[in-house]
Amino acid sequence: MTDTTASQQSDSALRDASRLATGVIENVEEVIVGHHEAIEHIVTALLGRGHVLLEDVPGVGKTMVARSVAASVDGEFKRVQFTPDLLPTDVTGVNVYNQKTQEFEFRPGPIFANVVLGDEINRAPPKTQSALLEAMEEGQVSADGTTREIPQPFTVIATQNTVEQHKAYDLPMAELDRFMTKLRLGYPEADEETAMLGEVVGNHPIEALEPVATLEELQAAREAVAGVTVEEPIRAYATRLAAYTREHARLGVSPRGSINLLRAAQGRAVLDGRDYVVPDDVQTEAPVVLPHRIRTDSSDQTAEQLVTAALDRVAVE
Repeated sequence: MTDTTASQQSDSALRDASRLATGVIENVEEVIVGHHEAIEHIVTALLGRGHVLLEDVPGVGKTMVARSVAASVDGEFKRVQFTPDLLPTDVTGVNVYNQKTQEFEFRPGPIFANVVLGDEINRAPPKTQSALLEAMEEGQVSADGTTREIPQPFTVIATQNTVEQHKAYDLPMAELDRFMTKLRLGYPEADEETAMLGEVVGNHPIEALEPVATLEELQAAREAVAGVTVEEPIRAYATRLAAYTREHARLGVSPRGSINLLRAAQGRAVLDGRDYVVPDDVQTEAPVVLPHRIRTDSSDQTAEQLVTAALDRVAVE
């Protein structure tokens, strides 16, 4: 294969990935009114092989956004309703004795899907939440000494409420760090809410939503995004941003966070039709990729404010 042919194939793959991203965004917006920026962030995470955490008050559309993204990809979708009595094996699966064969058989849990919605994830105790850790990081599940691969592509979209905290559990940092992006949807604008009410008072549009991408196309798009160029100055810039958070917080951004930042930036570049990352890509994704990994020393400054300060003060060289 000549360099010219390889370049043409790469350009074609990037165009296909960009079209897929745009198609998924437009498809989700057939159901979700407003929240365009949040939907873009979710799609960049999807392209960047990441997982998404949606955190907000009840009723603003977190679950519907997740369902709409899942419905836009023609893969297997599973939903897990996290509750206080949910067991780890309810998520990962369990070995069951078959009396006919007199052998134990593994029954896969809902984690064995391409898109998994973890609804109200903070309602389950930490032991159950930890069942997601290996799957989210390594794409596999270990049970009774056997490791099983999860179908690819694989993405977890989890939701959690910010009210009734006395009835919920804090997500451990090890789990939070595995989410590429953490988003808050917020309340819609008045005109957006009015438009939404006009769409859902009859049959809900989610019921008519059709996939716009196959699993093969999504996997190809992810591979194209992984090949997006990230030059050394961009990598150094991401490193300096992470270092700033470590110097000014009790717990700063981990190396995994830096990796996720650049992967999200690669997804953003493809969404904008480029095969290389620019500083704007990093700056656009940093506010949703970095704060949930940070614990500040003082109540006077939130993690979001610290990331804003880092973006203001860390130079692009």
